[in-house]
Amino acid sequence: MKVVTSVAGMKALARQWKKEGKKVGFVPTMGYLHEGHLSLVRESKKRADITVVSIFVNPTQFGPNEDFKKYPRDLEKDSAYLEKGGVDCLFYPDAAEIYPPGYRTYVEVRGLQDRLCGKSRPGHFQAVATVVLKLFDIVGPGLAFFGAKDAQQVLIIGKMAADLDLDTEVVTCPLVRDPDGLALSSRNAYLSPEERKAALVLSISLRWAERAIAAGERDAAKAIAGIRAAIEAEPLARVDYVEAVDPVNLEPLAEICGDVLIALAVFVGSTRLIDNIRLHV
Repeated sequence: MKVVTSVAGMKALARQWKKEGKKVGFVPTMGYLHEGHLSLVRESKKRADITVVSIFVNPTQFGPNEDFKKYPRDLEKDSAYLEKGGVDCLFYPDAAEIYPPGYRTYVEVRGLQDRLCGKSRPGHFQAVATVVLKLFDIVGPGLAFFGAKDAQQVLIIGKMAADLDLDTEVVTCPLVRDPDGLALSSRNAYLSPEERKAALVLSISLRWAERAIAAGERDAAKAIAGIRAAIEAEPLARVDYVEAVDPVNLEPLAEICGDVLIALAVFVGSTRLIDNIRLHV
């Protein structure tokens, strides 16, 4: 596995692969890898000739009171995972490579970036769209793989790629859960054993909503109220948001019909976790 730390070095490799006619698959990450990331790697290896993984904890997407400094990092462990998984190249730049002195250009995907997580994390998706666009330009992938847990993120990146006529297909891969139902996340490492148990309320409440809708519930407000009640019954959990939205434009829904995304963000202790389900009714 090649390890590249400079933009110039990564671009040189991308040019070489393009010249050789190889399709590049790309998995952008912030590291501290888990099975969810590795499922994206496996999908890339199925569909592309070359698989590149980036590890970059993007400082611009963290708010002033968020967890940039304490975000979990373990490059040695991550590298071993990726090498074992057959990754061809790890791109591991530092912040000065991505944002050189004087950097001042950002990307907006209006109408999508300020909803759901964007309400409580102002500027977050502007930073995400910007860094992903830069990574696409540097790596030159034909395919880029993202997990469905980050439903708003992948929607925004897909819209950006379409609007800017990028030569990268954005691929959404299934959400991966632990056997007990908790959605895999690097931030799960923050949870104490008691909080880890309490965090199950996210998936439990979504499964309740799925059953209620299967039984005929069509009032979005009632479904949301039921989810909130389940979460609020857990003393260690605090709701950031629960919403039922159109999965294409993130507009709130009054009625559960057609394609529906039910998304939520919940603080368990001081750790903010997200989860969602996608339904067709």
